[in-house]
Amino acid sequence: MVFLENIAGIFSEHGMAFLKASWTTIAITAISLLIAVIIGLIFASFKISSKKFLNWIADIYIGIIRGTPLIVQIMFLYYGLANIINLNSFTAGALALGIHTGAYIAEIFRGSVQSIDRGQMEAARSLGMSQSLAMRRIIFPQAFKRSIPPLANQFIIGLKDSSLVAYIAVTDLYNTALGVQGENYMPFETYFVVGIYYLIIVLIFTWVAKRIEQKMDVSKPKEVSIA
Repeated sequence: MVFLENIAGIFSEHGMAFLKASWTTIAITAISLLIAVIIGLIFASFKISSKKFLNWIADIYIGIIRGTPLIVQIMFLYYGLANIINLNSFTAGALALGIHTGAYIAEIFRGSVQSIDRGQMEAARSLGMSQSLAMRRIIFPQAFKRSIPPLANQFIIGLKDSSLVAYIAVTDLYNTALGVQGENYMPFETYFVVGIYYLIIVLIFTWVAKRIEQKMDVSKPKEVSIA
């Protein structure tokens, strides 16, 4: 009973602060995912390129990002770039999250492209299409549809990973929870409340992702006609 009273008290006293922090969390996640998709497309194209030099660059980038903790990358980027250019914590956090998530999205795009039957590229080339044109019109549309489920999963992971930007003073949900529990000395109840906010955001995002999957019918990929 006391637990529920404490929860209600946190909601009533700090509800607006958590709501404002939720928008910060959503905003930094959205910006970082946009950066990640751009980076992912670039390095996925490097991975599937016939040029070994581009393969090598992509392998180094993906290997470094996947082999080091995200919190280390955030700190390295934030304090490292601070010696070169003036970045606020929000911008640095979004950039660090984007660079980190981009490595995983690159692998998702690469796997999706390589899952397309090679015969489709050969058929497109036999009809006179260049390789780049065949990729744009035949391969990429199908690969994108197939990548939607793993992309949605990676986006949700990115949303939860955004909590780490609290350590560079971004006023997101987790940072707000740190401040609230420092005031009320009720860490369990405070983190329970912030967990509810994260859960609601994730459930909304999951619902949107499922609607997109259903709309595009990604569970039943169709072959694209090249006739």
